Amino acid sequence: MSTDYNEVSILLVEDDDIDAKAVERGFKKLKLANPIVRTKNGLEALELLRDPDSVQRPYLILLDLNMPIMGGIEFLKIIRQDEDLKNTIIFVLTTSSADEDLVAAYNENIAGYIVKSDVKGGFDKVIQLLDCYWRVVMLPK
Repeated sequence: MSTDYNEVSILLVEDDDIDAKAVERGFKKLKLANPIVRTKNGLEALELLRDPDSVQRPYLILLDLNMPIMGGIEFLKIIRQDEDLKNTIIFVLTTSSADEDLVAAYNENIAGYIVKSDVKGGFDKVIQLLDCYWRVVMLPK
């Protein structure tokens, strides 16, 4: 496999420790060394993203929807109105299969919506998808 691509950082916005560990394990299992930065809610993620030294570019976000303080939909609405962050690549990784959440997330221009319960046997397939995605798609720096 060619490695002439930029390393992509991952911002994991996830309040559940077990799910966060499962994502991290998936990266290790597939021997992917992408830097992973975790926050536990949308407000922490926004603060981190607004600090230019906190997350190495290019990056993409794995976003849970159901979180305390600031949930995923509110985070999406704010980030899409921020001139410096509005083009951020975001995949939703959530427990919600509710149609209203799916529609609300896609209305905020997410790259994909993944329901955790649909991911059988861990997050390996999700991480493989992301690995293929950033190897093929050009991401803004």
